[in-house]
Amino acid sequence: MVSKAATRPAFRCNECGLEVAKWVGRCPECQAWGTVAEAGARPGLTVVAGPVSAPAKPIAEVEEHSARHRPTGEGELDRVLGGGLVPGSVVLLAGEPGVGKSTLLISAAAKIANSGRRCLLVTGEESAAQVRLRAGRIGALADELFLAAETELSALLGHVDAVVPDVLIVDSVQTIGSAEIDGSAGGVAQVREVAGTIIRLAKSRGMATILVGHVTKDGAVAGPRTLEHLVDVVLSFEGDRHSRLRLVRTVKNRFGPADEVGCFDLTDEGITGLPDPSGLFLSHGNSPVPGTCVTVTMEGRRALVTEVQALGMTTDLPNPRRATSGIDSSRLAMLLAVLQRCANLSFSKRDVYAATVGGVRLDDPASDLALAMALASTYLNVAVIPGLVTIGEVGLAGEIRPVSAVRARLVEAARLGFTIALVPPRCGAEVNGIRAIEVRDIMDAVRRVWPDA
Repeated sequence: MVSKAATRPAFRCNECGLEVAKWVGRCPECQAWGTVAEAGARPGLTVVAGPVSAPAKPIAEVEEHSARHRPTGEGELDRVLGGGLVPGSVVLLAGEPGVGKSTLLISAAAKIANSGRRCLLVTGEESAAQVRLRAGRIGALADELFLAAETELSALLGHVDAVVPDVLIVDSVQTIGSAEIDGSAGGVAQVREVAGTIIRLAKSRGMATILVGHVTKDGAVAGPRTLEHLVDVVLSFEGDRHSRLRLVRTVKNRFGPADEVGCFDLTDEGITGLPDPSGLFLSHGNSPVPGTCVTVTMEGRRALVTEVQALGMTTDLPNPRRATSGIDSSRLAMLLAVLQRCANLSFSKRDVYAATVGGVRLDDPASDLALAMALASTYLNVAVIPGLVTIGEVGLAGEIRPVSAVRARLVEAARLGFTIALVPPRCGAEVNGIRAIEVRDIMDAVRRVWPDA
């Protein structure tokens, strides 16, 4: 039962959907200017107790079989999902246009259908014939895979009632709208209500659902921020459109690790998982050249061997250029200052370019030492020791700080044939086939690699 109270005005941000009690010029959630507008007066509500959907139980008596993962057939997708799709869960897959979201989901849907589960794919961006052509090209045809092209929410619900799928895929949530909701499809109000309706449907039917989401030019999920809070899993699909490598990162996961990554290879024949992608991130292997160094980063529970490259060229410009690809520019600036202060390697008269191999992005602080050694190598014009891998975070005083999972990193490096590793002090990691050398600071690391420098 609901009783009416005093009427109060409501103000809502048109960008993120945040509601505030009074008008403000700048949204406190998304920091956008001039997007807060009055949403119309509404009555204040007083809610009283009502009937419950199910009685509360002791937590030990709650059945857990319904929350177990069911594999999709795509190994790398199952990795980032924590083992597969959970019945009744809602997954949001976001990525830039053309990165391969639809191709990945069509391939996964066909494998789900071939495993005996019925799958319904509702597309609002392409016609059914276009999707059929792509599915035929990549070999993603299955008897239990149903396809519909709709942009109306009521029609989508009708297809769900008719097909009764185990898995529902909506491509994309921004293209689905409802005539009963104010605004056009893709707007804040439309996305919020459409996603809310689909989520309630998925929970009530125990139907695993995957929603495709658009991203803004900054890489954030388009639409209200509440969309990411409502869903169970948020995946980010990344990749350079000029490269075949695609990465799926877990941003949020209620059923598994929230920092996992899956690697895929996108070709004209479709998209395939890469269970061992480390070789993609190496260009010279055990035969380094000046300006290169290898490190091991942790993406969730996966260790990836990655090569870092640096190039320093003398310039007459008063402000030397600093350019990066796959590396944080502020991290590069910090390491240049540390090398000048602690190792007497000055780049004040040199342009510096730093990049990773294979299009991977390094956010792990353990890659600091590799970038510093690559910069020192290009400065001295001498390659690092063959078979060397470096692991460690560099502090402002030049010290090498400990990092996590050193043993797992060394195991992966040894598997790929590396024999020497520079590691932080007191890490206590010993792995057969690789000799770990503990270094205290950046100067100690430079002297261990180049004793005559």
